[in-house]
Amino acid sequence: MAVLQVDFYSKSLEKSTCFHMVLPNDLPPIMVEGNENYNREMKTLFLLHGYSGSSKDWLLGSSVQELAGKYNMAVIMPSGDNSFYLDGKGKGRAYCKFVGEELVEYIRSTFNLAKSKEDTFIGGLSMGGFGAMHTGLYYPETFGKIVALSSAFIIHNIKNKTEGFEDHIADYDYYTSVFGDLSKLENSVNNPEYLIKNLKKDGKKIPDMYIACGTEDFLLEENRAFHKFLKDEEIEAEYIESPGEHNWAFWNYYLEPSMKWLLS
Repeated sequence: MAVLQVDFYSKSLEKSTCFHMVLPNDLPPIMVEGNENYNREMKTLFLLHGYSGSSKDWLLGSSVQELAGKYNMAVIMPSGDNSFYLDGKGKGRAYCKFVGEELVEYIRSTFNLAKSKEDTFIGGLSMGGFGAMHTGLYYPETFGKIVALSSAFIIHNIKNKTEGFEDHIADYDYYTSVFGDLSKLENSVNNPEYLIKNLKKDGKKIPDMYIACGTEDFLLEENRAFHKFLKDEEIEAEYIESPGEHNWAFWNYYLEPSMKWLLS
């Protein structure tokens, strides 16, 4: 099992950044014998960390290495800072473009992976769950499926907020720097619901979605609201609620089911 840290210069971010990668291309024959996942090309999952996290989080908090080997899936874990994986205003803040375009092209050209939509997936937890949903919808021709765990679907929490607003995570200045004008947020490209409506209007296929959230998670109602939006729009999604909090016990538990779903 190869575990890599790759540092490279990103034009989207205008800085040197890094991603971690699990690449199951060197397992001994005895470890893959009889495993039907090795009768096909390797799949690729772009896996995003949460708020205040880093590209090492999934390596340290989950069994991603073991599962990558079990399912013959390369896993790419970029650094997204606290960007919500959105394209911020000004140079060097194009995080959506970085993940959905630049990093995908880098993986294709350097490792010969993620060559087709059917072989390329995106997922994440919390802020990264939002980022996976948004990026997957922004680049529906790149990502075939989306996994969103305990996702920070907070658009309706912060839309139309004014200066002085603050919640337990951040404040007005942070949210406006990341999401833009909050009075226009609901009908902006930073809103996954807006992207879905546009994809429907244009008759484009919406990537398949797997959404899971714990019943003790502080983001449960936000996930329920997003699921209701999908149902109202007559969009099918794999939606799961089960006992669990906003922690690694929940995310690690659902990593394998979500990877199996990606391959289904």
